Amino acid sequence: MTGQDWMEKDFYAVLGVPKDADDAAIKKAYRKLARQHHPDQNQGNAAAESRFKEIGEAYAVLSDPEQRRQYDAVRAMAGGARFSAGPGGAGAGGFEDIMGAMFGGSAGRGGPRVRYSQGGGAAPGFEDILGSMFGGGGRSAYGSAGPTGFGAPTKGADVTAQVTLPFRAAVEGTTAELDVNGRTITARIPAGINDGKKIRLRGKGKPGVAGGPAGDLVVTVHVASHPVWTLDGLDLRMTVPVTFAEAALGTTLEVPTLDGSTVRLKVPAGTPSGRSMRVKGRGVHTATANGDLLVSVQVVVPQKLSKKAKQAIETFAAESDGEDVRAGLAERAVE
Repeated sequence: MTGQDWMEKDFYAVLGVPKDADDAAIKKAYRKLARQHHPDQNQGNAAAESRFKEIGEAYAVLSDPEQRRQYDAVRAMAGGARFSAGPGGAGAGGFEDIMGAMFGGSAGRGGPRVRYSQGGGAAPGFEDILGSMFGGGGRSAYGSAGPTGFGAPTKGADVTAQVTLPFRAAVEGTTAELDVNGRTITARIPAGINDGKKIRLRGKGKPGVAGGPAGDLVVTVHVASHPVWTLDGLDLRMTVPVTFAEAALGTTLEVPTLDGSTVRLKVPAGTPSGRSMRVKGRGVHTATANGDLLVSVQVVVPQKLSKKAKQAIETFAAESDGEDVRAGLAERAVE
């Protein structure tokens, strides 16, 4: 957008707010208009698309305190007048007259005029003058001059959001509706997404500036805990309690699965507490891969013993007398 565009375009009128509107009022007006004219809601409507870009340009300037200050200064300096490149013109107070008075020339049209060309050796152009006024160095204060006008096209900022899913929804995949800056956006959540993973929705962030592309929406997914299963990539993990006798002598367990069925799992004799066994293909199912079910065995120590059970364990202990299960522990501790 060129400096002349700033002179000619009333961004306050575009958003329908007064010139003394605060940031909250500007943001509210922008959200309302952006929803109304968003291309997703007006597919194939070129007028709506043009209006949406115009709204985005206005908001980009008025929502930035420094750009808004400069915009207000430029508009106040010229009184909203359009450029008058040639001699004459109706009435006094044209842009050249004002600029001439500001920079030491005659206030009338007979005084020196501002030149708009960008060639070297001539009087400074409009962008050069504004650049020096607002602390920039010539045209560099406005980016490269070109068909995009005031500043090069800039991608809009990314927007972040968070969503918490039930465990089964995260395993099976789902869709989630997100309220982002007054817009309802539907995000597809792939099956098997783990807690803390991020999903990027292209073009669903803030609008671009000067025709630049919109930013992205980055969604952080949180997965609610489950009393039985946890997610590990595409694998499901669970812990199954077994008795000392089952672990020592071996057994076959009926293990529940996420789909409501069960699988038979053989626990070999002498299985220690904490050992993990794998059931192929009973984890997360996706279009390209299937995870496994990982079952960890936990030996449960009884808190209370009957008289006969206590006698049986004492007999077992006597039969195992002499076996040191902690042999070598002290030596390894000092390595």
